Amino acid sequence: MPEVLIVEDEPEIAELVEFHLGREGLPSSIIHSGRQALERIKRERPDLVILDLMLPDLDGFEVCRRLKSEPETRKIPVIMVTAKSDDADVVTGIELGADDYIVKPFSPKVLVARVKNALRRTLGEDLGAQDASARLSLADGRLVVDPERHQVTIDGQAIDLTLTEFTLLRFLAARPGFVRTRDQIIAAVHGRSTVLSSRTVDVHVTAIRRKLRDLAGCVETVRGVGYRFADPSAAVA
Repeated sequence: MPEVLIVEDEPEIAELVEFHLGREGLPSSIIHSGRQALERIKRERPDLVILDLMLPDLDGFEVCRRLKSEPETRKIPVIMVTAKSDDADVVTGIELGADDYIVKPFSPKVLVARVKNALRRTLGEDLGAQDASARLSLADGRLVVDPERHQVTIDGQAIDLTLTEFTLLRFLAARPGFVRTRDQIIAAVHGRSTVLSSRTVDVHVTAIRRKLRDLAGCVETVRGVGYRFADPSAAVA
C-alpha cells in the first residue's frame, strides 16, 4: 500500500488531508517541520510527499531542493501545497523538481485526485490510451524511454528526470510528429481536473530540453498551439 507523508505545520490542515486520504484507502503520516521531514524521508522512503511551502524551520523550497539533490530520494514525487499563488513561486517549485503544485484554500477531493494521479504514474500504471510497458526507441536509437524501468537514457547513459518530466516526455514521444496542446499535456500528466498555467508546462519543457542536451531540438515548440516530438526515425521497440 502506498505511503504518503504530509509535511504541514498547520495541524488542522494536516489532519484534514490525512482524513481524506484515509477515506480513499491511502495511509499517511504527518510531520510539522522541514528538518524532521527530511530525517523521516531518508529513513522510511514514503511513496509521495505533500509539502507545505511555509514551514517553521526549512521552507518547502529548501526541503524539495534537498530531496531532489539526493539519488536516494530524488524520484519521490512531491506535491507542493501553499498559500502563495504567484507564477514565480510555481516556477521555482517546478524548477526545483516538484511534480505538482496546489494553492490554498484547496478542495480536499482535488488534492486526493492529484495524489492518486501521481501515485499511478509513479507505479507505472496506464496513462490514457498509452501502453505503460511500451519501450520507445528514438533519435536513431540514441534516446530510449523505458516505462518499465521508469528510465530515460541517451547513448546508454541514464538522465535524471522528475516524475512529471518523464511522463511529459513519454506523452510527446509516444506519437512523434503529433502536436499536443498545453491543455492536452496537462490532462495527460496531471489529470483533466487540474488547472495549471501554460507557463507551468513551458517550465517543464525547458527543463526536459536542458537534460536532453544535444537532443533538445527533438522537443519542438509549435507556436500558438503547444509542443511535439519531432523524430522521423522513432519506433516502438
